[in-house]
Amino acid sequence: MTEETPLIPDQRRELLLRHLQRERVLSVHQLTDLLEVSHMTVRRDIASLEREGRVVPVPGGVRIAGAPHRQHLQAEASRQDKATVEPAAKAAMAARAAAEVLSSGMTVYLDAGTTIAQLVPHLAQLGGTTVVTNDFAVVDDLLEADLEVIHVGGAVDKQNRSSVGPLATAVLERITLDVAFISSSSWDLRRGVTTPYPDKVAVKQAAMASATESVLVAGSSKYGKYGMYRVCDLTGLSLVVTDAALAEPDAAAIRAAGVGLALAE
Repeated sequence: MTEETPLIPDQRRELLLRHLQRERVLSVHQLTDLLEVSHMTVRRDIASLEREGRVVPVPGGVRIAGAPHRQHLQAEASRQDKATVEPAAKAAMAARAAAEVLSSGMTVYLDAGTTIAQLVPHLAQLGGTTVVTNDFAVVDDLLEADLEVIHVGGAVDKQNRSSVGPLATAVLERITLDVAFISSSSWDLRRGVTTPYPDKVAVKQAAMASATESVLVAGSSKYGKYGMYRVCDLTGLSLVVTDAALAEPDAAAIRAAGVGLALAE
């Protein structure tokens, strides 16, 4: 494919489907690279194929129609792609998480992610609070707030605008936290919280080990997905906050396992 011989829309959508048939799930960012077109073009193609029942949109990307509910997540969408997905649901989950857990004077860990970042306005209203994070975007958002802010440093994950690896882990092992808000693009009752990236595991685990309470804040669209690397079982969390679209049988099973569950409307 070249600029001199661009594909017509039907050709491009068939090519998109061929990529999905091989990979099952792809992010919008991956598709823009594969098809050499803009984000808007990819999103229009996804919308067209969705109307035909051939694909199903997922946060930050798309999966082939008919792919099983439980999906092996091999890669995550970029932060840029995630930021445009379900902003109202993310804000509602953050508000519910804040109402359930936050109070003035806490030391709080914010894991990297666009849903967790929605906690920033709630934290900015609290007095005497210290925020610890591996998320560069969160630090940017809190620079003008009357809060203590600690970035844990470490190796830079450019796609996610965060830090990972042993240096970030070492800092978290030396800090006492009241609550750690953990993000995840894949979680379920059977496999727990998982990730396709090994460098993220120790950072999340160190934050949880340093915290009195650990709270997963993740959308229901990520339930049933799993990455190669396990962070923790759901029973290792103090609370799970997700949106009200979580299927009732899944919610019932989570609660029956003794896991605290809060649904954001």
